[in-house]
This record gives sequence, C-alpha cells and structure tokens, in this order.
Amino acid sequence: MPTRTCTVTTEDQTETVVWTGLLNGDDGQAFQAFSFRDQSIQFGGTFGAGGSISFEGSNDGTTWFVLSDLQTSAITKSSSALEGVAEAVKFVRPRVTAGDGTTSLTATLYCARSVR
Repeated sequence: MPTRTCTVTTEDQTETVVWTGLLNGDDGQAFQAFSFRDQSIQFGGTFGAGGSISFEGSNDGTTWFVLSDLQTSAITKSSSALEGVAEAVKFVRPRVTAGDGTTSLTATLYCARSVR
C-alpha cells in the first residue's frame, strides 16, 4: 500500500492540501491538521468498479479512524463528494479502501486556521 505525498498551498489563514493519483489500497501522506478550525474534504476522479475512499484521522499518527461529516456519518465515499469534517484531530489522510485497476482518485482538503 503506497503512501502518496500531498501538496500544500497556503493563502492568508487557509491551506489547501491535495493528494493525487490515489489507487486502490493507497493512503495519503499524513497532514497535521490540529491548528485548523474548519475543514472540508472533496473527492473526485475515477472510482472504477467498487471504488471507495475514506477520510481518516489520528492523534498519534499510528492508529487511524474514519472521520465523520457534519451529520455524523462516516466520511467514506464511492462517488465524487464534498463534506465538512466534524472531528478535531492532530493528523488526517485519505485512504482508498476499494476499487479496481482503473481507480485513480484525488482528495482535496480545504482548511481555515483557528483564531487564538
């Protein structure tokens, strides 16, 4: 299961994190999200037969859990989607949980920095 790197673009008090080329079985490089109050995750690309992607969080960077959207449903999608993220965790990443040889997904995380 390869880990795909992310690119981060910073603008004012926001950051956009993009993981591309996510294939069946891949996960994304962990991104430290603890200083962001608001987060939304967008999935797109070719899901292929049975393709599915989840958005996960961790406070230790080792043990990962599927995060919830603002309606408390697990953020696991089998088609293009955009969801707000409910939990505040230290690390986040996407993980492709199913698919076929045509599965190739992009996950885009938009974050707004907390005001302290």
